[in-house]
Amino acid sequence: METTVYPREHECLRELRIITQEHALGFMASTPDEALLLSMLLKVMGAKNTIEVGVFTGCSALATALALPDDGRVLAVDACREYFDLGRPVFERAGVAHKVDFLEGPAAAVLGELLADARNEGRFDFAFVDADKLGYGVYHEQLLRLVRPGGVIAYDNTLFHRAAAAPPHETASPSLIKEGDREIRDFMRSFNAMIAADPRVEVVQLPVADGVTLCRRVV
Repeated sequence: METTVYPREHECLRELRIITQEHALGFMASTPDEALLLSMLLKVMGAKNTIEVGVFTGCSALATALALPDDGRVLAVDACREYFDLGRPVFERAGVAHKVDFLEGPAAAVLGELLADARNEGRFDFAFVDADKLGYGVYHEQLLRLVRPGGVIAYDNTLFHRAAAAPPHETASPSLIKEGDREIRDFMRSFNAMIAADPRVEVVQLPVADGVTLCRRVV
C-alpha cells in the first residue's frame, strides 16, 4: 500500500476516500488498492461503457470514470442517491461528472428495466458489483445479458472478511457477530462455487481488498 497504492492514488480519489471514511458506513467503500486494480483493468480492456451496481459515495465509480476515455460512460445504480450526492462534488472537481449517469432504485428492478430494451443487451464492456450480497446471483444472470461477450463482471467482497474461505466446520470469525453476517458468509461460499462452475464465464478470484472475483463472459 505504501509503496505502490498510495503514491499513485489520484488526489480526488484520496479526497473522496477521506470524506467516506468519516461516514458512519465508511467501511462499505472500495479500497484504494481495489480502485487501482479496476483502473488498470479498464485501461487494458479499452473499456468505454461500464455499469456499477451498488455505488455508495462513489469511490469505485470515480476510479472508473478517471480510467475511461473522455467519451466513456459509467451507469451508476444504487437504491439511495443520498450517499452518492456526498461524493458528487468530488466528481465535479475531478472533471469526470459528465461521464456518470446515476439511476436510483433497487438493483434487480433497474437492471430488469434495462433488459426490457433489447438495445441494452451486450451494451456494456464492464460491470462492477458491490451491492447487497444476497442479490449477487440475480445480478449475475442479468449482467450476463447486459455485458458483451469478452466483457468482464467484477464482484466485490467475495471473501467476506476471509470467512468465505474458511473451512465450513469452523465457527464464524469474531468480526461476523450477527446472524445476517453468517447468512452472507454461507451465501458467498455458494455463490463462489456457482460462478466457478459456470461455463458462460472464465473466472479468477483475487485476494485484493475483501476479495474481488473477475468473470469474463465467453458466450
